[in-house]
Formats: sequence, C-alpha cells, structure tokens
Amino acid sequence: MMNTATTGLAAGMALGFAGYFGGFWAFLLVLVLGAAGLIVGLVVHGDLDLRMRRQR
Repeated sequence: MMNTATTGLAAGMALGFAGYFGGFWAFLLVLVLGAAGLIVGLVVHGDLDLRMRRQR
C-alpha cells in the first residue's frame, strides 16, 4: 500500500511529465482527471460522503 508521500510524489511526477511533454493543456487535463479520480476513490473507500454535503 502506498503512503501519502509516495502518492504525492507519483502525482507530481505525472503532472510534471504531462506539462513537459504535452504542454499546459495536457498538464491541466491530468490535474482535472487526477482530482476526479481522487474524489471517486474517496467515495468508494468511504472517506467522503457526498450525501451529507448535498443536504446542506
């Protein structure tokens, strides 16, 4: 299992490669898809409950 430092390192490297090889739009696409994947992962794992946030 990866800890948060390793996960952050992997995400930073992915963003760096996307920015270097693909330019700004590739960097932005990787950033947005990574954030979406993080949210989905948190919901599936049970650490984020969107139903509680929706009722406000």
